[in-house]
Amino acid sequence: MANAILAAILSFLIPGLGQAYAGDIKKGAIFFVICIILWIVASLIFRHWVVWLIDILYALFTAYDAYQMAQ
Repeated sequence: MANAILAAILSFLIPGLGQAYAGDIKKGAIFFVICIILWIVASLIFRHWVVWLIDILYALFTAYDAYQMAQ
């Protein structure tokens, strides 16, 4: 059984890593690809601080999801 706090921390640092740690590698890979696509699209459209905000919100979402998966 995966440690829920560690899964959340891993997924906050690298979105999708916590999901992979919790046992769902496919979901982790999808979250990581979404993170990259989201960063590219946001970088082309928004200013730097908005991209940072979007990245933080997405990282928090993936961390919460990883925490829930690991429990």
